[in-house]
Amino acid sequence: MSSTETPQYNREIGPNWFASVMGTGIIANAAAGLPLIAEQLTGFAITVWVIAAIMLVLLLVIKTAQAIFKPHILKRQLNDGVMAQFFGAPPMAMLTVGGGSVLLGHHLMPAELAFTIGWVLWIAGTLTGLLTAVIIPYLHFTRYETEDDAAFGGWLMPVVPPMVSATIGAMLIPHASSAELQQTMLYACYAMFGLSLMASIIIITLIWRRLSHSGTSGGARVPTLWIVLGPLGQSITAIGSLGVVAQSILPQDIGSSFHTMALLYGIPVWGFAFYWSMIAGLLTIRAIRRNMPFALTWWAFTFPVGTCVTGTTQLAHYTGLTLVSWMAVVLFFGLLLAWLTAAVGTAKGLRKGNILHVPTKAPPVKSKKG
Repeated sequence: MSSTETPQYNREIGPNWFASVMGTGIIANAAAGLPLIAEQLTGFAITVWVIAAIMLVLLLVIKTAQAIFKPHILKRQLNDGVMAQFFGAPPMAMLTVGGGSVLLGHHLMPAELAFTIGWVLWIAGTLTGLLTAVIIPYLHFTRYETEDDAAFGGWLMPVVPPMVSATIGAMLIPHASSAELQQTMLYACYAMFGLSLMASIIIITLIWRRLSHSGTSGGARVPTLWIVLGPLGQSITAIGSLGVVAQSILPQDIGSSFHTMALLYGIPVWGFAFYWSMIAGLLTIRAIRRNMPFALTWWAFTFPVGTCVTGTTQLAHYTGLTLVSWMAVVLFFGLLLAWLTAAVGTAKGLRKGNILHVPTKAPPVKSKKG
């Protein structure tokens, strides 16, 4: 299609809608463990988790019905090299809500039921997340046609779910039925941590290359630059959570090594996350000044920032520094502002109906400097 052709649109729900569940659920999870003020936020966290759970159920019902009654839509979305990247969002949405069930569910239901929900969502999210981490890159390598400047934050979506699985898995490991199963899960979570981390580093390098050579599109893709914070913040959270568990279930020398590794890894990566947030912030301000339109990509402001909150919380626990604790609190209120911005924009888009218009055939988005 030439760049002068008019895009064609359908009214439908894509997998990118699950980013709203991720962005909502991470608020509850972050609030549950937030330093200094977590106890005062318990009621708020429970309410947000319930909202995220309802959103997840609603979207799962819609996408399941879509797959059954309109499979051509699902097939087209999977064959779309841009939309397909967001099939990583449903697994992460399930994992996020599952984590909330483990952290907060016991306030509303028997603890056993809350953990059962957590286990079910962790298993479902982990299996589907591993599938997206393999299938979407495979299709990218064999089917999708991309331009040299095509790399964007959305490419991270299929490969980040295993990192989220590692984090939520750390919550469930102590409740596994045997010591051998606990250790098996622990090492499996570290393997998923490595899988996601290495793939994310490669993709972040491609994004940097695209920005250096071609600049940004200046449009709705700019917020996806914030997705880079997702694997960074989530990896700090994961390795911190796993380090605590390792110290309690592994032999002392090995467990202590994993515990120490969490701090040695977490602080340098946190530094890069802070650095990237400044770059992404400047590029976002630049795009807004150039009338960047609202799109569902604005939800990229939420979950990635939320992982930085939980990552900073882990570092606060490890270091015991008051300054780091307050940084987690400040980031949390930044997360709330980001969520409010995305939620208001989504509500307006739903009222007008335009946010449901998904392009079925559209010219590629070209990046440029200047």
